[in-house]
Amino acid sequence: MNGIMLQTFEWDMPSDGMLWKTVRKKARLWSLLGITAAWLPPACKGSAGGLDVGYGVYDLYDLGEFDQKGSVRTKYGTKDEYLAAISALRRAGIQALGDVVLNHRMGADEMEHVPVTPVNPDNRLEMLGGSEDGAVYTRFTFPGRKNRYSDFVWNASCFTGVDWNGNDPDHHLFLIGGKTWAPDVDNEKGNYDYLMGADVDVRAPHVHDELIRWGLWYLKTTGLDGFRLDAVKHISASFYRDFLEQVRNATGREIYTVGEYWSNDLGKLLYYLDEVHYSMDLFDTPLHYHFCAASRSGGTYDLRSLFVDTLVSQRPSQAVTFVDNHDTQPGQSLESWVDGWFKASAYAMILLRSAGYPCVFWGDLYGIPERGIGAVSELPRLMQIRLFQAYGEETDYFDDPNLVGFTRKGDPRLPGSGLACLITDEKGGEKRMDVGVRYAGKTFVCAIGGQSDVKIGQDGTGVFRVDGGGCSVYVPKPTLFAVCCRAVRQVLRFFHLA
Repeated sequence: MNGIMLQTFEWDMPSDGMLWKTVRKKARLWSLLGITAAWLPPACKGSAGGLDVGYGVYDLYDLGEFDQKGSVRTKYGTKDEYLAAISALRRAGIQALGDVVLNHRMGADEMEHVPVTPVNPDNRLEMLGGSEDGAVYTRFTFPGRKNRYSDFVWNASCFTGVDWNGNDPDHHLFLIGGKTWAPDVDNEKGNYDYLMGADVDVRAPHVHDELIRWGLWYLKTTGLDGFRLDAVKHISASFYRDFLEQVRNATGREIYTVGEYWSNDLGKLLYYLDEVHYSMDLFDTPLHYHFCAASRSGGTYDLRSLFVDTLVSQRPSQAVTFVDNHDTQPGQSLESWVDGWFKASAYAMILLRSAGYPCVFWGDLYGIPERGIGAVSELPRLMQIRLFQAYGEETDYFDDPNLVGFTRKGDPRLPGSGLACLITDEKGGEKRMDVGVRYAGKTFVCAIGGQSDVKIGQDGTGVFRVDGGGCSVYVPKPTLFAVCCRAVRQVLRFFHLA
């Protein structure tokens, strides 16, 4: 069965503690839409307590259980509600993926006085002076948790650098105690080990061991099926290679994992996959930027190059494709929002094709009310087409800079499967495309795009049309047999039997 990952949050969600309850209630519906994995936001307590989106990590062991940082619950709810949401997803046949943020800590409980060295933030390999006295927030004692689950105390020995020294307001990045940055990270800014807050030193043996202990505790406590790893380009590749090997060996489970390596450079993604021994998938950031460029080009983008230099074109089995996410949405530091008129076309390109593991964004499925952004109306239908029709041999018609398409010839074992898709970023048009001789004399109906039916010729081809700036998706006209087969499959999915 075709899989779909759902990112179950967006940045501007209300801080009302309701998300875990919402996930629990929607799990069965998502299963019927064809969703097979749910990427949940970071569940641990952040430095902003109940207001924290989850990336300002304070205490990994507090999943909304302890009165810390001004609240017991996180932005999304309590620990019990989180566990209930995971259970509901798994009962619905959906993998639950936890967002893991190990790069940094924020909101320390105490200040420490340790030697530090100022560093050039734009070239982290350049020191801006010698060692100096540092007054830095690096001691985490978690007084609200009172050593439950772990008595590990984080102090300056656990971190490589910070961005604040109370004794030196003129500099904004410091190495701690003669340490060095991890070598196996992205080379942007000379070395991109440091991202924010107190940078975790994953090479320190006591930190390495504590993070693995936490990973095993987290999996055992929650029952999660896998991870989404945040900011992997800023963390030693050798650490994650070892971390995943150890948790998989200890649990005897697959622990599906996808990493966020934010770069438009395909070469860096391929190099990183090799460095971690292909132990995780990666989000296809270059493809996202192609979608963004196409949506903003005013018809000058060459659609034939949509998949050029993308992860899905080079490593399809390890590419998680996406259109937008919480970092690209309006108002964020990586804002690169795909314009609304092109959304359906972009989603058709990740949901209906054979390569890649598509990830649907909450903000596209449900909208972003805080920003006045509505849902992508075609998205639920595209997800259903992926579930029932997007199977079989794929043939591309990427032969025009402004009008491209593809077909899927279907699987004989799946009645009614097969499709034809056209997208354009300029004026409308048509293409003759092959959907397979088994559909000779049959009719394809336009499920998306408002076009007329297409009669398939004896050679298995038909002429398919699309309006200007639009997307058209055609599927075989349903027969009673096909409808009954789909209904049975939906019932079986609902009762978790298929």
